[in-house]
This record gives sequence, structure tokens and C-alpha cells, in this order.
Amino acid sequence: MHPTHVPLRIATGAYILNSGIGKLKATEEEAEQAHGWASSVYPFLKDMKSGDFHKALAYGEIGLGAALLLPTVPSAVAGAGLAAFGAGLTGLYLNTPGMTKDDGIRPTADGIGLAKDVWLVGAGLTLATQSFLSGTRHAAHSVADGVSNAAGAVAGGVTGAAGAAAAGVTGAASSVGHGIAGAVPGGGKKGKGTIRGLRKGAHGAREDLAEALTDLAESMLGKR
Repeated sequence: MHPTHVPLRIATGAYILNSGIGKLKATEEEAEQAHGWASSVYPFLKDMKSGDFHKALAYGEIGLGAALLLPTVPSAVAGAGLAAFGAGLTGLYLNTPGMTKDDGIRPTADGIGLAKDVWLVGAGLTLATQSFLSGTRHAAHSVADGVSNAAGAVAGGVTGAAGAAAAGVTGAASSVGHGIAGAVPGGGKKGKGTIRGLRKGAHGAREDLAEALTDLAESMLGKR
């Protein structure tokens, strides 16, 4: 649970939990009135007995209130439940005659007590969407970290390859120099000058290639 969700979850959770506990002590007459009102708006409830409906509603409110108060329940889950519960109560308000004015939205004096239930919808959607967006940002950061690590591994591989290539060129140039030295007979001044020239040329080629490969590696590292 995010710390910013605590006040909202405690306020709504305590209110709904208390409401559910109170419904367990309702009389048969109160249960019949509540069932008649709810079934007039939601016809599928007519097949339920009034006592069973009232108990189901009471236990539902107790469960929702407890879910909001328990920090182990994710805000996305608790918020979705709160929004659904608030939407059901708002439906009662909007579809019960005499609760709204002619525009069908603003409450009459009798409907003010029910109109407040729209706040539960807003509170539930706030909890659910904030939790969802927070999870989305966390996933995005995880993906970005993974891409960054992969880029580092590729760049490291290129750097190693560049070093290996430079070392190979060095070894090849040295081998060529030694081979030519062995092939020139007598070791005269002319032969020595030729060998030195070849070695110098191979050394220069080696340095140019090594520098080019190093620049390539640094360029890839700079694009991370």
C-alpha cells in the first residue's frame, strides 16, 4: 500500500465496515424494505429472499471494508471493489423516482443522502488507477534497465573484440618482420635496411588499425 493511499482507505474502509456490521443487526422489516428498494432497480434480485439479500449485502460490505483496511490487499484490488460498490449505490440513486431533479442528475432533498455515494466511485477509481500507473512506471524502469545492461554488454564485447584484433595485428606484423629477416641472406646493411623498413611499415599499419578499432568501440560506448 502506498503511503498516500492510507487516509483514503482508512476513511472509506471504516465507514463501509461499520455499515456492514450494522446491517447484521437489522430487523426483518428493514431487510424487506432494503430488498424491495434494490429489486425495483435491479430486477435480478427479486428471486432472492429479503433475509438472504440483506445478509449477503452485510457480508459484502464487511469484506470490502476489511479489504480496504488491510495493508496486504493491493490498492488496485481494493479500489476496484470500492468503485464497483459505489457504482451499484449510484445506480440506486439515479434510477429511484424522486431522488433526482428533472435533469436526472442533480439530487432532490430526498436524494442528497444517496448522491454522496458517487464519492465512493471516485475514491475507488483513484486507488485503482494510481496503483496501476505506479506498476506501469515500475515495469517501464525495469525494461529500461534491461536495455541499458544489454547495451553495456554489447559495447563491452566490441571493446574486447577491438583489443583482440589489435593484438592479432601486432602478432602478425611481428611474424612478418621475423620471417623477412630470416629470408634475407648475409645480414648486410642493405638487407638490414630493408627489414627495418618493413618492420616500421608493419608497425605503423598495426597502430592505425588499433586506433581505428578503438575509436569504433568508444563511439559505440558513447551511444549508450
